[in-house]
Amino acid sequence: MGRAHGRVLVIGLDSVSPWLLFERFRPVMPNVRRLLERSRYGTLRSTDPPITVPAWAVMFSGMDPGSLGLYGFRHRKPGRYWEMYTPSSRSPLEPMVWDRLSRAGRRVCVIGMPPGYPPPILNGVAVSDFLTPASAKDIASPPSAIDAIQRSAGGYEFDVSFRSDDRARIADDLVRMTRKRFAVARDLWQREPWDLLALHEIGPDRLHHTFWKFFDPTHPRYEENHELQDRVSEYYAILDREIGALLDLVPASVRILLVSDHGSQPMAGAFCINEWLIRRGYLTLNGSLPRAGTPLEETEVDWARTRAWGAGGYYARIFYNVRGREPHGSLGPDSVPDFEATLRRELSEIPAPDGGSLRVESFTPRERYHEVRGDAPDLMVYFGGCSWRSAGTVGHGRLYLEENDTGPDDAVHSFDGIYSVSDPAEGAGRPGPPERIVDIGPTLLDLLGEPVPPGLHGRVIDGFR
Repeated sequence: MGRAHGRVLVIGLDSVSPWLLFERFRPVMPNVRRLLERSRYGTLRSTDPPITVPAWAVMFSGMDPGSLGLYGFRHRKPGRYWEMYTPSSRSPLEPMVWDRLSRAGRRVCVIGMPPGYPPPILNGVAVSDFLTPASAKDIASPPSAIDAIQRSAGGYEFDVSFRSDDRARIADDLVRMTRKRFAVARDLWQREPWDLLALHEIGPDRLHHTFWKFFDPTHPRYEENHELQDRVSEYYAILDREIGALLDLVPASVRILLVSDHGSQPMAGAFCINEWLIRRGYLTLNGSLPRAGTPLEETEVDWARTRAWGAGGYYARIFYNVRGREPHGSLGPDSVPDFEATLRRELSEIPAPDGGSLRVESFTPRERYHEVRGDAPDLMVYFGGCSWRSAGTVGHGRLYLEENDTGPDDAVHSFDGIYSVSDPAEGAGRPGPPERIVDIGPTLLDLLGEPVPPGLHGRVIDGFR
């Protein structure tokens, strides 16, 4: 059922897991239910690490994070201890699907897909992503599209402030932002018969971080609060209505992909990686521990006696203080292999607070990726299948925190996202096998009748043609 020049609509829902869409909130999502009834759908395994910026880029490039040079929200500048930078739309070292389509003369429209600032120049329209600076004026390309986008949205919004206990305000902000984003999508969809329109919605991710402990009794800090629980169902119902209003404009001949970049799960807690490195003698401070929650960069580190330090986030990034590479390196390059082996063995033995295993998994980028480009950490570490965050701050005097050290947070990422591909013929309305996120890009090219370049890490998924 190949279509030489098909058209495709991609709706990207950040951080949505199979349980949330196919079970928990399916009853309040009649439009999504109808879409699934004419689709093949299932679990989409995210990438390593399951983090928004690398995951969406992997999805739309068909290449792994090592080849893209993307390892998370922030990267350390080479040769600097503390200076970090946020990836931009210019950071991926491989082209996205819309870059390839633009070069082939196809018309594309990309709304908010990360990393998306500054908006890339395409054969069509691009709206920048949630990492757009608040003061930015160049929010879309071409610039002539900006006024129409602002009008259709009633003032476009890229994100909400969600590290707060003011949950009622956050719920209102999420609904308003999502409605604006879909209003822009509907307006742009009607402007011309795009070959590909891809929309990214960050709202579900923010919702899960803010409200998870109010709707999931399995959350370790579950709180019974019917009002806040209802706000979650209400958001999913509104999201469904916005999806339905967009789908009402889409002809039956257009293939529709509903995808997420990764899933979500309750946050078990945070493991203090730098406190652990200090206790093991790998990281040395000048003086005693500072007050609890102090960023490591605000402490005085004795670099002459430090061999490794870490960064916080969804996983621990560990950097080695290598002589000749770092400004005050203490670890000889020849010593790195033995040091790394010891460090990884000790990490694997870290217990959970209850005395069981914390299930620590460590790997080097060269072990996991086809190649290592850009500014990769030396070691990447998951705690409890990413159910535990990495806390980079120090001064806690303990290794385990019940909460995120950077602000209120109920959820972390998981590896299982979702996919749904509409298909009016064979296979429609039935669950499909688990698929890989890296295969979506090549599959999109195939659905659009474009050649799949050799050398991609992903493949065309069987049965989607």
